[in-house]
Amino acid sequence: MAPRKVSDAEPRRSGRIAALPAAVALVEAAEKKPKAAAKAKVKATKKRSAEDLDEDAKKGETSAAKKAKADVEEEEEEEEDGDVALTRIELGGNLPSVTLKNEKGEDIQVADLAAEKGVILFLVPKADTPGCTNQACGFRDIYPDFTSLNFDVYCLSADSPTAQTKWQTKKELPYPLISDPKRILITALGAGEGGKTKRSHFIFEKGGKLVDKKLPVTPADSPKLALAFVKSLN
Repeated sequence: MAPRKVSDAEPRRSGRIAALPAAVALVEAAEKKPKAAAKAKVKATKKRSAEDLDEDAKKGETSAAKKAKADVEEEEEEEEDGDVALTRIELGGNLPSVTLKNEKGEDIQVADLAAEKGVILFLVPKADTPGCTNQACGFRDIYPDFTSLNFDVYCLSADSPTAQTKWQTKKELPYPLISDPKRILITALGAGEGGKTKRSHFIFEKGGKLVDKKLPVTPADSPKLALAFVKSLN
């Protein structure tokens, strides 16, 4: 009997064994996907954090710039309005450098009022009211006595220039009136507490030094006491 021939072909592999490399590749690919996704997520988070930081920094710079601008504008408004607190003026102190308006609406520099003569400032709570009219007319009636002693008289109040002009015309007041609606000078003189003006008067010698004050004072006594003190200086 003739012997069987051995086939030259490669022996057939098992299907299960042949599939192993493909299965391993799938497992490795599946393992790589989560890792890649995690890396991508971390990268995106870092990028977003950096962008947020940049945005926060920009916002911070913008807020700081806005605050600085607001502070400057506020200071400019205060300067324009003349809304500046003055140091309290005590005996021996001087007329402050502040600009107010007279009854005509004209600017006056308070510090210059006593450059050539002595100055009497009498303060009234409100123009054209009984007590204030009594005080103002008292200074009106003896006004020549003050001028003969080289003193100027001024009425100071928080009334508007318009209200002061009407009162001045109505009562024929011969001296200027000074409008201090924000009570800047009035408060510096110690007569503006509580948002009101206290009836008073202040006497400054030539050069602007405060030498006498009466706070408070009655409407009738104010002119008489002021004149008596001015006479005592001479």
